[in-house]
Parts: sequence; C-alpha cells; structure tokens
Amino acid sequence: MADITLGRNSIEKDELVTTSKSQISDLWKKEDWLTIWIGAILIAIASIAVLTGAFDFSAAKFATWGNGVSVFEQLSQGSFWLALIRTFLVTGALFTAGVKLKGESVKDYIPAYSVLFLLAILVRFISAEYTLNRYLEWAFWALIVGLVISNTVGVPKWLKPAVQTEYYIKAGLVVMGFSVLFSNIINFGLYGLGIAWIVTPVVIIFMWFFGTKVLKIDNKPLVITLATATSVCGTSAAIAAGASSKAKKTDLSLAVSISIIFTVIMMVFEPVLIRVFGLGELMGGALIGGTIDSTGAVTVAGTALGETAQTAAVLVKSIQNILIGFIAFAVAIFFSTHVEKENGKSNVTAAEIWYRLPKFIIGFFVASLIASFIFLPTVGKESVSGINGVLDQYKNWAFVLAFTSIGLDTNFKEIKEQFRGGKPLVLYIVGQLFNIVLTFLAVYLLLSGKFFPIPVLN
Repeated sequence: MADITLGRNSIEKDELVTTSKSQISDLWKKEDWLTIWIGAILIAIASIAVLTGAFDFSAAKFATWGNGVSVFEQLSQGSFWLALIRTFLVTGALFTAGVKLKGESVKDYIPAYSVLFLLAILVRFISAEYTLNRYLEWAFWALIVGLVISNTVGVPKWLKPAVQTEYYIKAGLVVMGFSVLFSNIINFGLYGLGIAWIVTPVVIIFMWFFGTKVLKIDNKPLVITLATATSVCGTSAAIAAGASSKAKKTDLSLAVSISIIFTVIMMVFEPVLIRVFGLGELMGGALIGGTIDSTGAVTVAGTALGETAQTAAVLVKSIQNILIGFIAFAVAIFFSTHVEKENGKSNVTAAEIWYRLPKFIIGFFVASLIASFIFLPTVGKESVSGINGVLDQYKNWAFVLAFTSIGLDTNFKEIKEQFRGGKPLVLYIVGQLFNIVLTFLAVYLLLSGKFFPIPVLN
C-alpha cells in the first residue's frame, strides 16, 4: 500500500490522494509530513510571539463591513496592510519551501500562488460583508469564486501549480489541532462525552449503512465523507474523512456544499424551534452543539438563546471536534481492511494500513496534546487563547486557499453528476434528522435533571 500525498497527477485525475511507497525520506519529501512541519513552524512562531511579546505575528483578518460600517474604514489602516503583507510572505514562504522539497517547480509555483492569494483576499473581503458574514461562511464563497472562474473563463495553465487543495487543507488542520483542548472534556465532564462521543459514532454508522445498503450509493468515499461532515463538524471532519477514504475532490465539494447550506438553515431555525418547545438554555445549547455542523454557526446559534446556551453549545462542539483525528484513523483502517477488500483488492497488512493513514492527523494529535498537557498547565489559559487567536487566522487563510482551489478544480457537470437521483441530499437529510433525534435523547437523559444532577457551567 502507500503513503497519502497530493501531487499534480492527483489533481488531474480528480483524486484527493495518491499512493507511493513509504520510506524515511518521506519525512522531508512527502506532503503529509511537510504539512506537519509547516504547522509546527507556525505554532512555534506564534507561541514565541505571544509569550514574549517581542513581535507581531498576527495574520490579516477582515473586519465586518456594511450595516453602517464603511468598507474603507479598515482599508485605510496601515496595520491592516502590514498584516496582509505579513500573511502573504509567511504563508508563501512556507508553502513554497514545501513545494521545493516535494520536487515541484518553485519558478512556476510562486507567481501562481501570488494570484491564488489575491483570490483568497477577494473571498475574505466578500465574506466579511455584514449580511453574508452572518449566514454564509467563507468556505461557501471560496467555492463560489473558484467555481465561477473554472466554469466561465477557465483556469489558466500557469495558475494550476498553486491549485493544491489538500496541501493547504492538511497544513490548516495541523494548526487547528492546537485549538482542540482536552480540558474541554473536564469542563463538561461525562455530560459532554455522552452527548458528543456516543451519539457521533452511532450517526456515522447509521448513515454509512443507510447510504450503502438502503440508498445503494456506490461512491463509498462520498458516503463516509458526508456522514462524518454531518455528525462531527462539517468542513474539517469532511476533509479528514475524505483524505482517509481517498475521496475525490468532487466528493469533498459536494459534502461541504450540502453541509454549508443546511448549516445556515439550522443556525437560523434551530434556536427558534428550541424556544418553541421550551427546552431551556442548557439543553438547547447542548442540542445545538451536537447537531449544527460548523463551530462558528454553533456559536451564533447558541448566542441567540443566551450565555449559558452559548457556553454549552461551544463545549459540546469542542468535545466533538476532538474526535476528528480518531475518526480519520478509523476510516483509514476500515477502508483498508474492508472496503478495498470488498472491491477485490488483496488483504492488507498492518504496515500497509500505516502507509494508508493520513500522516498529517499525527500532527493534529500532537499539536492538541502539546496545547492541552504542556502549554495549558505551564503558561495558562489566557496565553493559550492568545496563541490560538493568532493561529486561527493562519488556519482560516489555509482553508480559504484550499476551498478556492477546490472551486478552481471543479466542473459544474461533475457536481451535477454527483447529485443525480438526489441520493446524497437524501442521505444528509435523513442522517441529520437521525442525528437531531439521537442528540435530543442524549441531552434529555443527561441534562433534563430527571435522571442526573444538572451541571453548572462557568
């Protein structure tokens, strides 16, 4: 079997992953390992900057504009342009170094990346508009910008060296790992574990069997990617599961698009329905955290119910996010030992399963463990929060680059083909309804006060 990497060939063949024999040089030549080093460098520099205060390492963040706030208010600030230049130079240097180590052309990559970064700026600018910012997150607009270009004027050949979807995604996920703190489990205890860790795998298993046995969807990587996006945290979970199952870029595009659309709908209407049924802030917030895909949307929906609801929602979602790495490993093993075997491939060994595992998930885990058990006890919650404030923007830039790349590399005809018969949509709707019902039962059992003491959240 083989290590999971991304190369130009994988883009041409519509695959997120390709395979090659694993060897020691993979540590500095293969994409999975390179994204770990990129993430580690970003985490290290951000930590030094925040803990010492010696320099500013923050990435550019577009402030919300519109609704009475002039778009020129931020654009007239020198600090904003300085942060934007810093973001371009830092990300450009790290990604270019990785491209060099992968054996690709730096000469071709640099101008292509520069234009891709300009497109990412456009995406961040559009998604910062007041109304759009409230309802449609940047991932949606990144896909739209990329899709419009690829399906109208087309993607020029000179831009394609920078269209490396998984390269940016993996680096972003490694950085994201630092924000996934195991202390969140302590904050909500067994209540959070019961809601997030018991319901989630049950929903994934249900959607897998419903998709493959009832709907008879042949595209199994799409089924598991959509199931994981539905049950865990949308975009990030879909990315991890897609890498582990060798999903195509169109599978990821479809899963993310469906997830984003229904996230907006649920973000608006779920708090309303919770009020109608009188669940209360604690139960309502926990239900939101366990059922709405996006972490950002969870925060917004929880806030609509109140401070306690927001806290409960974010804690449940944070505990759920810890599962990303575990699920990625489980999916890789399951596809290696069962799905590929069903497809007529030979039995796999433990070594081959290791080759198949997405190595960047190791970086995700290590970053999470370091933040949880080294940084948090030694430098404190406030400092860790400050570091994550810096890293969060670098993660967002990496993801914007990734989803713009997905759009640039996707044809509307391919997405239309995926929607044929409406089965993926049916899978999501049925799976999400099952998720809501099961999460509600867990929330009622644990937080209603009829069976267990009601926890007090700080």
